[in-house]
Amino acid sequence: MDRVIDQIEVEVAYALPHRQFLKRFYVPSGTTIEQAITLSGIQNIFTEIDLEKQKIGIFSKLTKRETILQDGDRVEIYRPLLLDPKENRRKRLNERARK
Repeated sequence: MDRVIDQIEVEVAYALPHRQFLKRFYVPSGTTIEQAITLSGIQNIFTEIDLEKQKIGIFSKLTKRETILQDGDRVEIYRPLLLDPKENRRKRLNERARK
């Protein structure tokens, strides 16, 4: 892949329990997170992705869709939690208390 001077390399990542998507590609400088996600084609593969509802980040730090990407950034699309971690701990403690 030839690199043009006014382009940057980025990754878009999304993971499910048994399947993941990771695509590294070049985008024009000044590309936003939302534009990179669209360019990656991920929403054609995972139609459940809703950028209005799902959180996104760069290297595990939450950010906004309009954030301008830097060379080497990894855009991460976070799936909704099935169970709140605090609620999950309470549930486990209650189950142990019953034993």
